[in-house]
Amino acid sequence: MSSGRVRTRRAALGLALTVAAATALTGCSALGSDDSSASSNGGGLEKSKIKVSIMPTTDLGPFWLALDGGYFKAEGLDVEQIVANSGQASMTKAISGEADIALSTYTPFFVAKSKGTADVTLVADATSVNAKSNAIVTVPSSNVKTVNDLAGKRIAITAMNTASDILTKSVMKDHGVDFSQVKWTLMPLPNMAAALQQNQVDAAYMPEPMLTQAAKTAGAIPVIDINTGASQDFPLTGFGAATKWVQQNPKTLAAFQRAMKKATSDALNDRSKVEPLLVKYAKIDADTAKLLTLPGYGSTLDARRIQRVPDLMLQMGVITSKVEAAPMIAPQATN
Repeated sequence: MSSGRVRTRRAALGLALTVAAATALTGCSALGSDDSSASSNGGGLEKSKIKVSIMPTTDLGPFWLALDGGYFKAEGLDVEQIVANSGQASMTKAISGEADIALSTYTPFFVAKSKGTADVTLVADATSVNAKSNAIVTVPSSNVKTVNDLAGKRIAITAMNTASDILTKSVMKDHGVDFSQVKWTLMPLPNMAAALQQNQVDAAYMPEPMLTQAAKTAGAIPVIDINTGASQDFPLTGFGAATKWVQQNPKTLAAFQRAMKKATSDALNDRSKVEPLLVKYAKIDADTAKLLTLPGYGSTLDARRIQRVPDLMLQMGVITSKVEAAPMIAPQATN
């Protein structure tokens, strides 16, 4: 056989091997579940359909804007919301796998971390206390007129060791008012206005929209705004997820963060985009939606700011040892 023919056969064999290797690699890629799902949803996401546990409050304005305004869809996400009765219940849905991401006040996340009952990661911010968005209120017939009158009184809160509990105590402490003898009365937020009217309690901690609704139905008036002293601009709510889910779905999480970041920016720039969503999802009447004070919306988590939550919880005895916020925060999407 001539040397020319040998070289030709060797070249052909080399080409065949190269094609076979490329085919094998392509086949491996096609068999990988992550890559195949990424190509099917077009965005390289680990999963395109996610469930988010929420509570139908004004905290969800940007979330609903992202849902109805196509922000999630633009990121390749199909988002289903699941309603929970409380922040604790919402977080539990994420830990159990019933939901992928959960909105809650920050308190349950840090209690779980402190006690080691769940491995949770904070993935996005939601709201902070805003001027006139949260207050301790009473009615004109009550003998509570100022914050100094709250000592030893019956104060309605949703539950112990919650934001309503620690922020009420924080405001009282800032004004030198002893809260050790307070008769804490636990009840759902919608029941507080009637309880004030019927003299079942002397004061109540209320966020919006309950503040505006209680003013209309019960003549409720503020005793003191929560947006003062140690609780000024205090971080209230955020989104969290099981740490394992965060580690397994970094691209999906980044897509969620980007959608929320854009929706939050638009909500802050134009509240008229949020008001009809509060009517639709939070079941607030249109007049209340126009009158109420919106919370301070945010999306990107800052460790120094969020650290205020576990620090106040430690100060108030809700947790017994210091918890560092920074290691609990997931990487934040930059664009």
